[in-house]
Amino acid sequence: MGIHAIQIDNKARKANKNMAKTDDKKKHKNCSLCADKIESIDYKDASKLRRYLTEAGKIIPRRITGNCAKHQRMIAKAIKQAREAAIISYVFD
Repeated sequence: MGIHAIQIDNKARKANKNMAKTDDKKKHKNCSLCADKIESIDYKDASKLRRYLTEAGKIIPRRITGNCAKHQRMIAKAIKQAREAAIISYVFD
């Protein structure tokens, strides 16, 4: 193996490293509630709230839903209020 072949091999390794770094970056999710300019969330609207619950009944975190902190707090409050009023069950089977 000559010197030229080693240089090309090193360049290929560096290119692969750079490709891996760009793949690691995730696209920033935008808050769907901010986009729709929603000011308040109604706890009685079970179909909208179920969108933010897992199959087990847990509240989906904002890093997954892409909500801003303000709207995530509003969603959590509405879900807890709906659970208390027996509109949404605590655990899904």
